[in-house]
Amino acid sequence: MLYESEAAEREHLQDIVKKLRTALQAMEDKVSDSYRDIIEAKKYLWVNMAQLDPAERAANQVDISLSIDAGEKAAAKRQRIGKLVSSPYFGRVDFKAWDRPEADACYIGVHAFSEEESQRNLIYDWRSPIASLFYDFQVGEAHYEAPMGNVKGEMTAKRQYKIKDGVMDYMIESSMNINDDVLQKELSGSSDEKMKNIVATIQQEQNRIIRNETAGEMIIQGVAGSGKTSVALHRVAYLLYRFKDTLTSSNVLIISPNKAFSDYISNVLPELGEEMILEASMEEFAAQELGNLCRFQTFYEQSAALLEERDEAFAERIRFKARLDLIVELETYLKHAETHFFEAEDIVLERTVIPKEAVLDSYQAATGMPLQQRLAKAAAIIGGQSRTEDGERLAPDAVRRIKAAVKKMFKIPNLLNLYKEFYNHIGRPEMYKPIGKKWIEFADVFPLIYLKLLVEGAEPVQLVKHLLVDEMQDYTPVQYAVLAQRFPCKKTILGDATQSVNPYSSTSLADIKAVFPRAETMELLKSYRSTLEITNFALRIKPNRRLLPIERHGERPEVLRYENMEEEIGGIRELCRQFLNSKLHSLGIVCKTKAQAEQIAQAIAVLQTDVHLLDFSSAAFHEGITVTFAHMAKGLEFDQVIVPFADRENYRSEMDRSLLYVACTRAMHRLCLTYTGEIAPFLEQAGE
Repeated sequence: MLYESEAAEREHLQDIVKKLRTALQAMEDKVSDSYRDIIEAKKYLWVNMAQLDPAERAANQVDISLSIDAGEKAAAKRQRIGKLVSSPYFGRVDFKAWDRPEADACYIGVHAFSEEESQRNLIYDWRSPIASLFYDFQVGEAHYEAPMGNVKGEMTAKRQYKIKDGVMDYMIESSMNINDDVLQKELSGSSDEKMKNIVATIQQEQNRIIRNETAGEMIIQGVAGSGKTSVALHRVAYLLYRFKDTLTSSNVLIISPNKAFSDYISNVLPELGEEMILEASMEEFAAQELGNLCRFQTFYEQSAALLEERDEAFAERIRFKARLDLIVELETYLKHAETHFFEAEDIVLERTVIPKEAVLDSYQAATGMPLQQRLAKAAAIIGGQSRTEDGERLAPDAVRRIKAAVKKMFKIPNLLNLYKEFYNHIGRPEMYKPIGKKWIEFADVFPLIYLKLLVEGAEPVQLVKHLLVDEMQDYTPVQYAVLAQRFPCKKTILGDATQSVNPYSSTSLADIKAVFPRAETMELLKSYRSTLEITNFALRIKPNRRLLPIERHGERPEVLRYENMEEEIGGIRELCRQFLNSKLHSLGIVCKTKAQAEQIAQAIAVLQTDVHLLDFSSAAFHEGITVTFAHMAKGLEFDQVIVPFADRENYRSEMDRSLLYVACTRAMHRLCLTYTGEIAPFLEQAGE
């Protein structure tokens, strides 16, 4: 039945809400029944344990397992229906397939819902094939891919709704992809403590990425505010829905920049009915790979040192190890090491002597294997071929001695020393400068891990079937080479080349594609986060002609000059007070360095409100006033942003320009920069 008028739509909504509430109560009863069945079965098993034979005990345990499974499924369905009661659907398409006599109205929501008796779909899941019509087509000829093939027809109507607490706020007749009015309403709202799902406003170019099932590796280059992280998470939700028999949330791993960011995005998948996926930082992954071999500086410590020390030699070491050529150089070096660092010797045992020529022959016979496996294989060949003076096979103890002897013939067995020798070999010994004993710079971490994989062989991580890598621009080619070795699975890699916070180690799209030559590249050029005024201001700091801002207007950014530091701090306090009296939910004070963030946090602690300092140790993201720095702010967004100390001394290098751009592009509705003395050179034009 097609509901044409708004009154009819409201009546239909109430009917759907009523059915949802009935279904919710049925699921509540089902969960309670399953719980009682489990308790009763366990009680019966416990009381009658002595009288039951093994077959009966096994049968009872199977019954308990089945009851638990049924209960878990009922609980999951209860949760999905519970979400729909508040907002059953957000869109509708009326579609007439060419082989059908009339159009069907398809309501689209976060989850599917059907009548119990007839199994007729009342609401379609946003990931279902027919729902793609809502995102990809205007009214007119349309088609979608169904399991039975391509279904062609005509979309006769398209509507969008805002429903809250079971009540319709508005309904819009839409002939465009996603009506601008709806998008503007969503974007004009205040930010939340957590990232939200975007199923109601997914754009056509975003939908192409989300529903791409064929890409083995997908690279998403997205400008600031393009929603690339959200799109990537919705892509994961789509793939979990599409391949539910072979892919679960426990098979997906996200490499995220920090714990606070992981917390910020933690709501998206649960909102879409999926469990949280595994997450790890590059540092956690590196620590697992290196074990007790050495300790290392973190990426954030490296970046902080670059900002505070301005050490050109340090920067050059980072730059040198961020080259794509380093991968080939390490591979070439190890081939050299296998040839020149192995010195065959006679192996003298109690009842036989194995000449060094035989040892060398066995070593050469094992060529083509990772070094560690090659040494073990050579020892196995020697042990299998050698005989005692009496023609007998060697005893196990003798075989173990051969294995130890062959291992010692490789003259640099220590991996850290082997890595150090690499720089001597290429004539650049100054490129390796450890911080202390068994303590290396972050730039050395992944070249060392890559060398380790070459030496030991890379054991693929079987559990992970899809890898998500965020902030791709901050990882070097050798880091990607390590990920390629450890995770030979499908990947979604996303980031923005213009938002690198460390230009010495940032990676271009071309370098990433060199590591993943078969990767599909998708671009997101529209920026949705900030008002047009804020976006244009940021683009004067760091131009990007390809960025397409959405036309949502707001206040012009302010650049406020103060006579001295004391006045500037006082001005920031006043801006905080104005925020607290506004309707905005989140204020981010984004500094250049951690030390500056700590200074500001202490200075505004006098305000009668909670002030959250977001740093490397933070595990959660909070609403209200957050004080942080550009490295930590990436990926986050705030209703209002204040950028302190925007003077010439503080922001002057190309790295500083990137940090300032990142800070400004965190703002959704309001942006203010403060400074004393001379304004930063990047802001002279931006403020015009």
